[in-house]
Amino acid sequence: MPTVNLNKTEFEDLVGKKLPLEELKDRISMLGTDLEKIEGNEIEVEIFPNRPDMLSEQGFARAFSSFIGVKGGLRKYNVRKSNYEVKIEKSVKGIRPETACAVVKNLKLDDDKIKSIIQIQEKLHVSYGRNRKKVAIGIYPLEKIKFPIRYLAEDPKRIEFKPLEMTTVLNGKEILEKHPVGRDYKHLLEKEDKFPIFRDANESILSMPPIINSDDVGKVSADTKEVFVECSGFDYETLSKCLNFIVTALNDIGGEIYEVKVDGKESPDLTPEEMKFDLGYCNKILGLELKENEVKGLLEKMGYDYVKGKVLIPAYRADILHQIDLVEDIAIAYGYENFKEEIPNVSTVAKESERRKLNRKISEVLMGLGLLECNSFSLSNEDNLNKKMQITTKLMKVESPVNQDYNTLRDRILPNLMEILSENKRYEYPHNLFEIGKIFEGVKDKDSLGVVITGNFTELKQVLDVLFRSLNLEYMVEETEHRSFISGRCGRISAKGKDLGVIGELSPDVLENWGLEIAFSGLELDIERLFDIIRT
Repeated sequence: MPTVNLNKTEFEDLVGKKLPLEELKDRISMLGTDLEKIEGNEIEVEIFPNRPDMLSEQGFARAFSSFIGVKGGLRKYNVRKSNYEVKIEKSVKGIRPETACAVVKNLKLDDDKIKSIIQIQEKLHVSYGRNRKKVAIGIYPLEKIKFPIRYLAEDPKRIEFKPLEMTTVLNGKEILEKHPVGRDYKHLLEKEDKFPIFRDANESILSMPPIINSDDVGKVSADTKEVFVECSGFDYETLSKCLNFIVTALNDIGGEIYEVKVDGKESPDLTPEEMKFDLGYCNKILGLELKENEVKGLLEKMGYDYVKGKVLIPAYRADILHQIDLVEDIAIAYGYENFKEEIPNVSTVAKESERRKLNRKISEVLMGLGLLECNSFSLSNEDNLNKKMQITTKLMKVESPVNQDYNTLRDRILPNLMEILSENKRYEYPHNLFEIGKIFEGVKDKDSLGVVITGNFTELKQVLDVLFRSLNLEYMVEETEHRSFISGRCGRISAKGKDLGVIGELSPDVLENWGLEIAFSGLELDIERLFDIIRT
């Protein structure tokens, strides 16, 4: 989880109240964050992944100020009209097709505020932006830019500018090889024929997202009074939320937010979201008997407004997806220390289920063989599950996904392991991974085992031999054809006449789709059927 370093003096100014040290420590810990330390003028806090809006002094102070009752309720942010425009060209559609933008004016920056801006940008890149894969953020001094701005893609050899903190002009390919940041993030662009860029009306290149800004027009200093902010990536709603984190933080230090029309859309959108609230549901979950006016006060402590059974949610909150998220915030505002401990009337004796014992045994065997256990999301996307694996299966999609990267229920675990491999190429090989987790056949879920190792079919079959010997079960592997695997090096796994899964060496096309340059073998095993065989 990301940690943020806060300037205590700046933080207290933003909060609007100075607390005694011990009370400050206690309240920070009770806000739903993990206080690491307070030393001198520095506060170090660990922020949970569900609260990216708190990854800055301004965002954290905003939440804390409401929590201690200084500035409660919904913060209102005014977006001023303007003629600023960003045009998205067709050339960028297949690469990083979306951007959300804003302008913030009347800033009074100093070294501490610039450090704070850099910190929120870096922390959002790593956490919310998934190391810039999902979101890349650019902040530029407005006085050096002329609108309208174009977001487009060009041949990397034609893209020439001086990247941030360098003295020489490089082209797009050279930036990936010679600039330190380019080398760190080259895997995000190196397979593309064209690279995305922002160009202004003077034809100056502002940046090459998600890699680096221009040193000429993309460097904010203490003299900067007005900035252009952009978030680029794949899903507009995700980018819009990220933009809201940044512009509200800049507004909290005195800036004024101006809209930018992005292909006709008004950006940013800071309109609060409405959600119906069921008081009975809340009391049932928390075991309390709160009245409506009490709930209203607790919600205001967490930065919401409550009007006639509806909660107004700030535009910078990305974590409120269901009523249960509101209930959690009410519990935080009520104070976990204020809940009374009660012994339930039901007396039971718990024991581990036989299914879980099997999962644990498989896990222990594979870890004993030196494999690393992973735990990935049950949601994925059709590109990862089908296209990159060279197959076509019918998938169950989420009706209203928050993020297009996670809009489909996975029907196998192997693609998730391949994604982990592709994102960790910079680490030393071999990479031998496994995961036991839920997959879905339609809406029905079941347990499955995915394994991937650096090596060939024979090496992976040796792993399978050890696993089945430990289960005291005979099995067979019969040659089969599967488009994810090399022909002649793929087999169907079965035991007691029941089909259990597939094993094989991954095909060169699949490896290329995932950007992998060495051989891997993988298998997928149906643990549900395996358990039935062992039980009978």
